[in-house]
Amino acid sequence: MPIHDQGYRRYLGSRGAIGKSWQVITRAGIRTVLSKRSFIALMLLAWSPFVVRAVQVYVASNFQQASFLAPKAETFREFLGQQGLFVFFVTIYIGAGLIANDRRANALQVYLSKPLTRAEYVAGKLAILFFFLVSVTWLPAIMLLLVQIMFAGSLGFLRQNIFLIPAITLFSLLQVLVASMTMLALSSMSKSSRFVGVMYAGLIFFTAAMFQALRGITGRSSFAWLSPTDTLEQLGNYVFRLDPVYDLHPAVAVLTVVTLVAGSAWILERRVRGIEVVQ
Repeated sequence: MPIHDQGYRRYLGSRGAIGKSWQVITRAGIRTVLSKRSFIALMLLAWSPFVVRAVQVYVASNFQQASFLAPKAETFREFLGQQGLFVFFVTIYIGAGLIANDRRANALQVYLSKPLTRAEYVAGKLAILFFFLVSVTWLPAIMLLLVQIMFAGSLGFLRQNIFLIPAITLFSLLQVLVASMTMLALSSMSKSSRFVGVMYAGLIFFTAAMFQALRGITGRSSFAWLSPTDTLEQLGNYVFRLDPVYDLHPAVAVLTVVTLVAGSAWILERRVRGIEVVQ
């Protein structure tokens, strides 16, 4: 039987667009997460407050005696505040191993040896967590607003509170961005996803406890900037045009968030490398 010698051939396939490689990481990551039954159960639990609020809106719209349950602008702020608990759990469930697992398997060298930049790698990982966090913050809040319009049968509430759409979007973005960047930075610092989860929980609880301790000692709430959770709570009230919870200037709160996000980006720039440099 003759042996066919096939030498070099030109690549005849299509070349992928530059800057879109991150989408492959994101799609694969989303499919992997959605294949886990435990995560589906967590998402169903995360949507349970929406169901409760939707029933509340229905009852208030159809029964005069329950008009006191009618939603107000504060209702949507309270709803997003409640969703903060699920942001915490979803962030740990998905985000802890996003980079840590790749570091443990030495997969960063494989990723970055391909036509994939560090920025695309980080963007792909970030988009996975971003997608699911938006699914438990912005999406249910906007759907709750649509439910209110549907049951009310008019756009009167929306006209009176048109600021709710940008307010929901901005505050949800703040929640998601802070949680995503912080978790991704922590995930890049270890090879153990469990340890990353512990670090994230420790960061949230320790900073909150430190703020409460200083508040108890000094009697002042201006130290809220020490706690990312309390800083976001303060910004949420400003965004929804409500009275501030703490004696913390909005500029200081914004600076705290910017510093946290920028610090996380700096850590990612230092830690996401194809070759581990040991000093």
